[in-house]
Amino acid sequence: MGDFFTTINHWHWLILAVTLVILEIFVSGFVLFWLGIAAAIVGVCLAIYPGMDWETQVIIFSIFSVVSIVLWFKYGKKQGAEESDRPTLNKRGEQYIGRIFTLNEPIVDGVGKIRVDDSNWRIAGQDTETGGKVRVVSVESTTLNVERAE
Repeated sequence: MGDFFTTINHWHWLILAVTLVILEIFVSGFVLFWLGIAAAIVGVCLAIYPGMDWETQVIIFSIFSVVSIVLWFKYGKKQGAEESDRPTLNKRGEQYIGRIFTLNEPIVDGVGKIRVDDSNWRIAGQDTETGGKVRVVSVESTTLNVERAE
């Protein structure tokens, strides 16, 4: 086993780096990418200083791995967390909050259906006859909670 560690060269680290970056494609989380970067740094260091012992290589890899992951979680994730000008874009039910609809079917025992744009939604609220107007007040999963609109 000792011979294995003494025969590690820069190509081993660079192959490990490429492998980790490729694995990041299949496993989300962005951690393997930073481990791959750390392995690439060790590979470059070993190419520049070929006499480096394996213990130093592992220490350099560990330090760069921890530092890069900590920096990513501290600073990198915040870059994409900007406020959207359309916060309900992927929250379809929330787009209907505040809108008023006319019922095509009555609400019976607190449950009914309503046609909104191109889809049917389950609604919950006070019993209301067909033709009554309701306002969407909240959303729970795939159910629109409504109240009578005056």
